[in-house]
Amino acid sequence: MDTEFCCWCGKPGAEGDHGYCAGRLAMIDPPRHCGACGRRMVVQVTPSGWSARCSRHGEHTSAPAVG
Repeated sequence: MDTEFCCWCGKPGAEGDHGYCAGRLAMIDPPRHCGACGRRMVVQVTPSGWSARCSRHGEHTSAPAVG
């Protein structure tokens, strides 16, 4: 795992097996927790993708970078 915390369950990346979590994220489910701090994020899902916002680390989206 390349983040400090699991983006699906919010537990430390080194703690336990996160195979189930990786499977959920691979199915294009949005992350529910911030990978940097483990905080629960505000997630919005739309027909065109998703956005997830951490109060400390900003917003992440499924949309590709434009430009």
